[in-house]
Amino acid sequence: MKTIIENVSRRRFLVGAGGFVVAAQLLPAKAFAEMHADYQTGAAAMPHGVVTDPHVFVAIAPDGLVTIIAARAEMGTGAARTTLPMIVADELDADWSRVRIEQSPGNEEKYGNQDTDGSRSVRHFIQPMRHIGASVRRMLEIAAARHWGVDDGDVEAADHEIVNRKTGEKLGYGDVAAEAMALPAPAADQVRLKTPEQFRYIGKGTIKPVDQMDIITGKAVYGIDARLPDMKFAVIARPPVFGGKMASYDAADAMKVPGVEKIVVIEGTPAPAKFQPLGGVAVIASNTWAAMNGRDALKITWDDGPHAGYDSAAFRAEMEETARKPGVVLRDDGDAEKALASAAKVVTGEYYLPHVAHAAMEPVTATASFADGKLAVWAPVQSPGGTRDELAKRLALKPEDVTVHTTLLGGGFGRKSKCDYAIEAALLSREMGAPVKVIWSREDDIQHDYFHTVSVERIDAGLDQSGKVVAWRHRSVAPTILSIFAPDPKHEAPFEQGMGLVDNPFDIANLRCENGAAEAHTRIGWFRSVSNIPHAFAVQTMADEIAAAAGRDPKDMLLELIGPSRIVDPRKSVKNFWNYGDPVEVYPIDTARLRGVVELVAAKSDWGKGLPPRHGLGIAVHRSFLTYVATVVEAAVDEQGKLAVPRVWTAVDAGFVANPERIHSQMEGAAVMGYALARYGEITFKNGRAEQGNFDSYKVTRIDESPAETQVFIVEHGIDVPSSGIGEPGIPPFAPALCNAIFAATGKRIRHLPIGDQLST
Repeated sequence: MKTIIENVSRRRFLVGAGGFVVAAQLLPAKAFAEMHADYQTGAAAMPHGVVTDPHVFVAIAPDGLVTIIAARAEMGTGAARTTLPMIVADELDADWSRVRIEQSPGNEEKYGNQDTDGSRSVRHFIQPMRHIGASVRRMLEIAAARHWGVDDGDVEAADHEIVNRKTGEKLGYGDVAAEAMALPAPAADQVRLKTPEQFRYIGKGTIKPVDQMDIITGKAVYGIDARLPDMKFAVIARPPVFGGKMASYDAADAMKVPGVEKIVVIEGTPAPAKFQPLGGVAVIASNTWAAMNGRDALKITWDDGPHAGYDSAAFRAEMEETARKPGVVLRDDGDAEKALASAAKVVTGEYYLPHVAHAAMEPVTATASFADGKLAVWAPVQSPGGTRDELAKRLALKPEDVTVHTTLLGGGFGRKSKCDYAIEAALLSREMGAPVKVIWSREDDIQHDYFHTVSVERIDAGLDQSGKVVAWRHRSVAPTILSIFAPDPKHEAPFEQGMGLVDNPFDIANLRCENGAAEAHTRIGWFRSVSNIPHAFAVQTMADEIAAAAGRDPKDMLLELIGPSRIVDPRKSVKNFWNYGDPVEVYPIDTARLRGVVELVAAKSDWGKGLPPRHGLGIAVHRSFLTYVATVVEAAVDEQGKLAVPRVWTAVDAGFVANPERIHSQMEGAAVMGYALARYGEITFKNGRAEQGNFDSYKVTRIDESPAETQVFIVEHGIDVPSSGIGEPGIPPFAPALCNAIFAATGKRIRHLPIGDQLST
């Protein structure tokens, strides 16, 4: 597998020479300097919670060892513990072999935003981290100049040394570290950022993931690895139905299990419960096996509550009926209803995507120690600072009395942004007066997840006599994530609508987007790529359906739908348009870049080439988290309906690329995960209960069925094009590209996921 960097088109955004990008909002140097003064005095809040004080993130020992703080969680992407520190080290001009990474505790007052999701780590922190590294380099130069008694313009820090240009003398970073780090942070206009030609690590892809060797050799510390003296182990019987509660229980047999020490009832929180525990009955023991056996011996009567009758098959039918009727209008360009009525041909597609579980390889877990009014927690959490705040609230503690130690995450995908499991451990430790580790089994993890929403998407496309699309009506029906934060609003929130629905970039004069009501019957949470998954599946499958109906090549039809190079601004017709939390002026919807990745991936996959019988190519493209990704999948389906994916090609335009090696890895992983979601991913409910519980019934991609070859092509941009998200954008185009390829290979159209056994029937 390989990564290829392509120098395609570049788009230049307004930025002053030497300017500092604050949380991806490009500002001239003078403007930033004025703002920076406010931040230093606390007169303004840094956008997105960015902290730029170099003293917070960098320490240099007398021997020259540089310690860089990783303030965000590391879940395998490499962004938190490799890419961001690498950026600091490059601007510091440090020797990477003399750099070590230290994980920060949860503390957003000190470290800034630590919520590691939304594909924001590099996007929002590349420029602040550059500024921090360059600030320390400047501080070292000032300290060395004072040591030599020369003007600080006569010294230069490079490659872990400071050089006196007049005499040729050199000092190591450690020689002046104490003096340098005692200096105040230099003013923004006194900090000299490197030019791209001077980068040692940024953009090179030569730095290996910091934790790679420890992971390979089993030394890496994940949440499950936390150990404390006299630690107890707990498992919890949770209500099997969302919104249910324990009516009564009998713990007599559980207490007879050797090793079981105590039974504790955890009170649940009525919906909307945000990240609070579901409640239930905890069995605390001297070892995990005893705790599990003790839980099995509990006799519990559950009150299943308002969602006792939740049946996902019946709910699907209800959502489909909703999607066939008008909904709340979100975007209305032209007159789609009139254009559909007068169209020469109308193509209709109704698409269903079920609930899916995160199913990270590491089930959630947490270890807590409550003593003397203070709490310490060790856990794989995506939001260390947010976890600290939630723990303080639930246990009525001051935030400064709560310490959250973030371990490596064995996958996260959005599940570990919710800290219910850490709260469980904290409550039980307080009850026991001893450290407690809460263990979630695989079944616990899957059946009590914050599930990705179920969705029905219906699109009606009107074609004129020549086959040109003149009307487009997209109705989306899905329970919303907001249901865990507020009384169920039953409609997708603006941030969900902005993920591939109202931000449709197609060049269609009559375009209408509607949203139907859907009640949440289980916990709904963000999942890798969130609402982009159902919206992109529907839009990109429909594009392929239109091509088939018009007798056109799917790639050519897709480019025609995208239209000419231009900037699309949904704010003209969409109220409260959400652009992933960033300014549209900085991150516009640029169809030149969208077209660019389509054309690039088509060229690299040799689109249109001859293929063996029952092989087909499918193509899809999507903009998510401000990044443009196009994917071509080759599907092979034998006479018995067995599916294989020999090859995948993906083109990525993510603005300036700080670490191409990590982009390659993320796109390759997206192909594996995207295949699993499309092929198998489904959580069904009967009587309010999730019917799947482990990998026998909720399958993931096995190594022998993973895409055999994945090639990644990165569009190259200069530093003037802001970096965008990478962790999530590879997922949305995969499933439609796969299903479009299946259609090309077999003539069978897949509109409902997962694919399951649809190919053998």
